[in-house]
Amino acid sequence: MALDTESFELLLAAVQRFVRDRLVPAENILEETDDVPADIIEDMKAMGLFGLTVPEEFGGIGLSVSQEVQVNYELGRTAAAFRSVFGTNIGIGSQGILMDGTPEQKSDYLPKVASGELIMSFALTEPDAGSDAASLKTRAELDGDHYVLSGTKRFITNAPRAGAFTLMARTGGPGAGGVSSFIVPADLPGIKLGKTDKKMGQRGTKTCDVILENVRVPRVNIIGGVPGQGFKTAMKVLDRGRLNISAVACGMAQRILEESVGYARDRKQFGKAIGEFQLIQAMLADSQAELLAGWSLVQDVARRFDGKPAHVSDPDISMRVSCAKLFCTEMVGRVADRGVQVHGGAGYINEYPVERFYRDSRLLRLYEGTTQIQQIIIGRELMRHS
Repeated sequence: MALDTESFELLLAAVQRFVRDRLVPAENILEETDDVPADIIEDMKAMGLFGLTVPEEFGGIGLSVSQEVQVNYELGRTAAAFRSVFGTNIGIGSQGILMDGTPEQKSDYLPKVASGELIMSFALTEPDAGSDAASLKTRAELDGDHYVLSGTKRFITNAPRAGAFTLMARTGGPGAGGVSSFIVPADLPGIKLGKTDKKMGQRGTKTCDVILENVRVPRVNIIGGVPGQGFKTAMKVLDRGRLNISAVACGMAQRILEESVGYARDRKQFGKAIGEFQLIQAMLADSQAELLAGWSLVQDVARRFDGKPAHVSDPDISMRVSCAKLFCTEMVGRVADRGVQVHGGAGYINEYPVERFYRDSRLLRLYEGTTQIQQIIIGRELMRHS
């Protein structure tokens, strides 16, 4: 699944213009209102951004992974909330259906996702199950043709906007094998949303708890129609999601570096631009080198990802995805820190973009698997072949 080269180049150029001319000028509005303007969301729908990874047969554009990371690199160069509106939807929100769903599930849901009519969220994390996702406690008890779901999901991105959830619940015994993945419409009786979280950064992104109290979900809403496969589905979805977060991290680093170089060129101290001082140049150089290393890694892993069937897991590729997630999200944190340092006192002031990117980038090392979880995945795979 990939868009032809000429069409993709036109799409990528359109995304670059959209980021430069539409999104970057709206960053301050986003920061002040803690919301993405409705007219920008409509523009995203018109551009087809809600269908970037949905196959053409379901009304989407059908990008390959290599193409998707390039788009996400460009989107990383502006406030994270803009991508969050549709990125979760076409990423972890609906990828489980695309990878493992039945033909009926794909035809029922994917066209609505592609058009932006349906926003989907990924509901895995719980108050007592984050990094240890296999220990989730939300229960799904079979009752005739329905499962009855009860439990609480935490930090669910786009939950206030969601029309449906890809939601993991326990249908069997303990451990990963007892987890199933469900498509849960958000308007079912018994679903309540907690208050919207107030976060350190990434203003405009919407996260909250999703509380389920005896929610009756049709049995046919198990993704793939087979119980006990939910954990495997979630891990496949997270592999692709983690790679895209890595691409976003690189885009963020690029924007921070551009802001830092611009400031170093214009800011004068001791009678000359601070960019002429070698210690400033050293910080910029370190950021450039780390950014290029991270982006090269992302592109290499994306090519490998495209070389395997989308529904098939490959432990070696999963390990490489974790390498990209670990390196790139840690890298952008260092680039952001240097960016603030280059700006001096101005870098601590909200009117400068590096202050916001410093806060926004911190989350990348936490969600979709912390840095420490990536280290465990990498280490286990290395020891498996030792």
